Amino acid sequence: MQLEKIISISGKPGLFKLVSQLKNGFIVEDITTKKKASISNSSQVSLLDNIAMFTFDKEVPLFEVFENIAKKYDYKPTINHKSSSEELRAFMAESLPNYDVERVYESDIKKLAQWYNLLQKAGYITPESFIKPEETPAAEVVEETKAEEKTEKAEKAEKKPAAKKAPAKKAAEKTEEAKAEKPAAKKPAAKKTTKKED
Repeated sequence: MQLEKIISISGKPGLFKLVSQLKNGFIVEDITTKKKASISNSSQVSLLDNIAMFTFDKEVPLFEVFENIAKKYDYKPTINHKSSSEELRAFMAESLPNYDVERVYESDIKKLAQWYNLLQKAGYITPESFIKPEETPAAEVVEETKAEEKTEKAEKAEKKPAAKKAPAKKAAEKTEEAKAEKPAAKKPAAKKTTKKED
């Protein structure tokens, strides 16, 4: 999942995608409505890619928590963020079993459920979205490198005949020039000998 451009803007409901940068701010797009808007540099913005949730021994990136939820709910919507406290806590315990009960507030769990459902609705929650670049199967990597090598060899093979032809032409031109020069060089020598005889 590409979370690096997904942001939350303080005071605005929903999630947004960064589209482009302006002199004094940014152009953003609502991930569900696709409506574009401009925000100033002074706006309080949180990148989802930089958010993590507390467990008792470490901080877990939001990406991993979303992945846990996606697998648990078969990439479908999860509980409503307006569910009861008990339901939200149970949901959190399923999503991140070792979460720090004291440091993860109910408001955080509500945001987690809400954001997950927004991303799911917008098409960001799919099995493919959680495949990291280093998780590409080895067989596919081997096939890709072989294909690249073949194309490189083919390109080299195409370039070689063209390179050979040019020197061959030059060599032919040089030999013709040399032939033309040799008889011309002999004629003045013959004239000199005749002058000596006189």
